[in-house]
Amino acid sequence: MSTETPQPWFLAIDLGSGGTKTAAVTLNGAVLGTQFSSTHTTLGPDGSATQEVDDWWTGVADGVRAVLASGTVRADDCAGVGITGQWGSTVPVDARLNAVGPCIMWSDGRGAPFSQALVGGRLKVSGYDPTKLATWIRLTGGAPSPQGADPSGHALLLRHTQPHVYQAAAWLMEPVDYIGMRLTGVVGATPASMILSWLTDNRPNGTHGYHPKLVALADRDPGRLPPLRPTGSVLGTLSAPVAAELGLPVTVAVVTGIPDLHTAWLGSGAVADYQGHLTISTSAWVSAAVPFKKTDINASMATVPALRPGAYLIANNHETGGASLRWFREQILAPNDGLSTGPAPSYEQITEAAAIVPPGSGGVIFAPWLKGERSPVDDRRIRASFVNVSLETTRAAMARAVLEGVAYNARWLLEATEKMVKRPLTPLRLLGGGAQSELWCQIHADVIGRPMEQVSEPLHANVRGAGLFAALSLGATSLERIAQGAFVARTFHPDAAARLAYEPLYAEFTGLFTQQKAMYHRLNGTPAT
Repeated sequence: MSTETPQPWFLAIDLGSGGTKTAAVTLNGAVLGTQFSSTHTTLGPDGSATQEVDDWWTGVADGVRAVLASGTVRADDCAGVGITGQWGSTVPVDARLNAVGPCIMWSDGRGAPFSQALVGGRLKVSGYDPTKLATWIRLTGGAPSPQGADPSGHALLLRHTQPHVYQAAAWLMEPVDYIGMRLTGVVGATPASMILSWLTDNRPNGTHGYHPKLVALADRDPGRLPPLRPTGSVLGTLSAPVAAELGLPVTVAVVTGIPDLHTAWLGSGAVADYQGHLTISTSAWVSAAVPFKKTDINASMATVPALRPGAYLIANNHETGGASLRWFREQILAPNDGLSTGPAPSYEQITEAAAIVPPGSGGVIFAPWLKGERSPVDDRRIRASFVNVSLETTRAAMARAVLEGVAYNARWLLEATEKMVKRPLTPLRLLGGGAQSELWCQIHADVIGRPMEQVSEPLHANVRGAGLFAALSLGATSLERIAQGAFVARTFHPDAAARLAYEPLYAEFTGLFTQQKAMYHRLNGTPAT
């Protein structure tokens, strides 16, 4: 008989926009036995963006089995399951718990015409009827977007253009709640997972549950809203068929899912108020915990309930962060279109080439608005561009310009964020797949002009956060213990010479939106306002 002391670990599932990641996470935040499965997003000329939910489940099941097969953990020592991932997406699910359509992604804006009618009125301020907007902001801190790229827009889209799907749907679910349902057979959601529906009273002393006035204001069918549970509660245990499929005990508790905003915060280890983190994932964002509820309509950002009473997290988003580099690699350097020969270069090869180019990329500027923008401006019609390209511009210079453009965008968002909270966010930690690149970390430090702390294993910060959230919810750890963890791998300090090169280019970058907005609205069918 083995005399080894059982080492509890927590299964973490991260349902990212680019794919599904699974990992085993220990109580000290160590990430073991990770597995990743990419997910295809189908994009259409009408603004559609969808994913197949069966691809998610295949990624989850294969990932869990791979984690167990790695030999780093024992199935019997699994102490719980934490789920995180994309949010603001919608899965229609019938009464038998089957998806009756693909997931409508957070970037899908086909519902815009219906959303504009929903939030607007005779008098409009930034597309909103002032009275409606005041109610949403007072109770929730945010509001459904006129752009239609959120759960309210998705619900309206299904109702008006896909009535057969809408009628078949018993619930319209967020992805993390869908995965929780697949694991347990229990339908449920939380105020955290439903944030972008703006249906809950998020004031410090707000009442629990969906707010009837908000449900009516958003024209949502209350019967199609998943039952609401407290954030951090146990959804259930693994169902017997799923436990057998995954190779885990049926007694393993599954904690309700939360957005990757929350798990990035936990996974960064910077969990005290005003300690900031900057995520370079498929999208990108700047966040920190703050002790107040606040909204900046003009910058399209708000604070949303965090994981401790009276605390909030800053919520904002750049539509394309790491996705910009992936686009450059797959569509520019070596697209699969019959015109290119040989394999696409690796990300390491791209950044090695970019590192040879001096800061500033020879004056070339890249605006990374490939899918429009959400914060600090909410405009889905603007697009990306390379500016100041000449006959002398090399692919290496363009690669560096992509890295710098994402960093310019991050500084633009950080400045708007700190203006909203009225103080600097410090320290600033970098995480996400993009933060694996030392060059990209250094560029962010140089562009922003602050030390940047690279989180250890930055690619795994969200699964670390998901595992720690499960441990936190089940009483196995605390925020104080998480804050004491060794999460920083390296600190990157600004280089004075690079700062001199970037300052004038950043000044030009921030003017591009204003200068180009009318043109993009003309090209993409929406008049500038």
